Order: sequence, then C-alpha cells, then structure tokens
Amino acid sequence: MDDRRKQRRDKVVFGGVATVSERGATRDCVVRNLSETGATIEFGSAAGLPEQIALTIPRKARTYPSTVVWRRGNVAGLAFRTGDNSELAEQLRKSEKKKRELQRKIKVLLGEA
Repeated sequence: MDDRRKQRRDKVVFGGVATVSERGATRDCVVRNLSETGATIEFGSAAGLPEQIALTIPRKARTYPSTVVWRRGNVAGLAFRTGDNSELAEQLRKSEKKKRELQRKIKVLLGEA
C-alpha cells in the first residue's frame, strides 16, 4: 500500500471521544495511529459520522478539530484542521455553560441552593 501522508504516524491504542454534532453529541472511539496532522480512528459503527468532528484524546489532554478524509467500514482517517481556534473556543464556551447549568441543577437536587 502506497502511503501518501506527509508525516509518519505512530501506531497507538488510545481511547478517544468524537464530538459529532454542534449540540455536543459524542461517540467513543479508539485512536489507532496518530501524527501532528491526523489520525486513524475506529468506531463500533461508522454510520452517521459527519465530515467535521472534534476528536478528544483524554490521555493527551487535547482536542483536535478534524475533517474525515476517508472511511472504510467502521474505520475513518482524519486530517486535523489548523486555524480553527475560534470554533474550538466556541465549543469550549458552550461546554462550560452546560457544565455550570448542570452544577446548579445538582445543587438544587441536593438542597444546597
């Protein structure tokens, strides 16, 4: 197989979480290889995977805005997008807002509010 990647990818087995919608829907995945510019990920099923996702690798404490560049069955190849900090920042703001709302609800349920 002819490898057309610009950078060599390291084989890894990391747990990952793919954010697949603007509303924060996520799907667990396994990261099979990784480089500075992309990754190969595997899902239980690749059905319904959009073209743009955010891949979070908790072990590396990083989130990568990504474009799906190929799919084969339940495996997908990602290219990490650069310069998408505003999109990532917006996602982070939404996530933090949701976290605060959930913390308030927990306090109400525990009778601390």
